[in-house]
Amino acid sequence: MTGRHIPREAILSAAKAWIDTPYQHQASAKGAGCDCLGLIRGVWREIYGEEPMTIPAYTPDWAEALGQETLLQAAQDCLRPLVKHAAKPGDVLLFRMMPNVPCKHIAILSAPDRIIHAYWGRAVVESFLVPYWTRRHAFSFSFPTIEA
Repeated sequence: MTGRHIPREAILSAAKAWIDTPYQHQASAKGAGCDCLGLIRGVWREIYGEEPMTIPAYTPDWAEALGQETLLQAAQDCLRPLVKHAAKPGDVLLFRMMPNVPCKHIAILSAPDRIIHAYWGRAVVESFLVPYWTRRHAFSFSFPTIEA
């Protein structure tokens, strides 16, 4: 990773290029398949090159089975924490699918009211940040060298 500042538009452009990539658990290949983490990994590779860590294999129910904040810990290790509601387009949002369970979904904020994410059973989509998602929004992060 370089010390250069990445324009938010570069993050958004990279993320939008993944739209319509089919959902595929554990994958991270633009146009071929990815899950929500695979989308973030793919955008990271396009912006920075090599991924910052090796992602171990995980099952669809990993968060429930382990009961550990694995996704949150990885975000804290690789991304820059933000005040939850200070996220701007190009920043990363983490979601808890139910109260008191580990974070399990991740997306890129594409506009104040929209996110880009890999949607289970569908594809990478840009969808509205409707109350279903805002209620589950737990943490916000930015890519490490993104412009303020």
